[in-house]
Amino acid sequence: MYYKFSGFTQRLVGAGASAAYAPQGFKPVVSTESPSLIFATPTKIASEGPSTIEYLGKNRVPELQKFFQKPDGLPVHLKRGLPDQLLYRTTMALTIGGTIYCLIALYMAANPKKMK
Repeated sequence: MYYKFSGFTQRLVGAGASAAYAPQGFKPVVSTESPSLIFATPTKIASEGPSTIEYLGKNRVPELQKFFQKPDGLPVHLKRGLPDQLLYRTTMALTIGGTIYCLIALYMAANPKKMK
């Protein structure tokens, strides 16, 4: 059930959905003008044929595939050299440090200090 504020009784009274969503007699205004266009070019329909839009940048996928698939014995996450090594080692250090911290916290929770 929907409610609205009655100006006569100064209380909430039952009302229909349209009256509850348009309180105090206000009705929604319907614009007679069509909205302005957001984009200047018309939208193409998929059935109009192939798209003429071209990517203006260079396709780097083949050269990156050659770089990462080179058989040099390095894992993929370390192929780019020093920055990858720093990120990998930092991640490993934080993982090991977090594991040690969790184990210490678990030990301290399992063996509380005894009060006198």
